[in-house]
Amino acid sequence: MAHSDPLTILIETNSWATRNLIEACRPLSHEQFHQKFEMGLGSLHATITHILSAMRGWTDMLAGRDQRERLESGGERSADELLDLFEEIDQDFREVVKAHPVDGIATSERGGKSYSFTRGGVLTHVTTHGMHHRAQCLNMLRHLGVEQLPQSAVVEWMLFVDGAAQPV
Repeated sequence: MAHSDPLTILIETNSWATRNLIEACRPLSHEQFHQKFEMGLGSLHATITHILSAMRGWTDMLAGRDQRERLESGGERSADELLDLFEEIDQDFREVVKAHPVDGIATSERGGKSYSFTRGGVLTHVTTHGMHHRAQCLNMLRHLGVEQLPQSAVVEWMLFVDGAAQPV
C-alpha cells in the first residue's frame, strides 16, 4: 500500500533511516565510531547521540512531561546500545504522536523560558532535524571509506517500503 500522508511519511522515514544509520555503524571499530570530523557534532557517536537526545527531548515536550537529562551527558555508548536506546525512544515518540492531535499546542520550559509550538511543527522539526544530522553522518561514513552507505532518503523509503514508485 502506498503511503500518501506527509506526516506518516516523515515519521516512518525518520525511524527507518535512523535505524539504517545506526545499523551501518555497528561494524565500525571504536576508533572509527569516535573519529573526529569537522562536521556535525564531531563524530558518528556524538552526532547519533545528539539525534536521539533531541528526539527524546521533543517527545518529552509533546508528552507534557519534565525534560529528562540530555543523552550527551551519559558518556560513551556502543552502536548496539544506541540502537537499543533508539528503539525505546522511537516507540515512545510514536505512542506520544498517536495520543494527541497534531493541531494542538505543546508547551515546555527550558533554561527558565517557556516555549509553545504546534504539535505538527514539533513533529516536522524532529524529523527534519534527524535528516539534517543523518546527512552529516553519511558524509562521515563516506570519509571512513564505507562503500555501502545506509539508505535514508524519502524516495528510498518509498521504494523499499511501498514499492510504490511509478514511472513518470
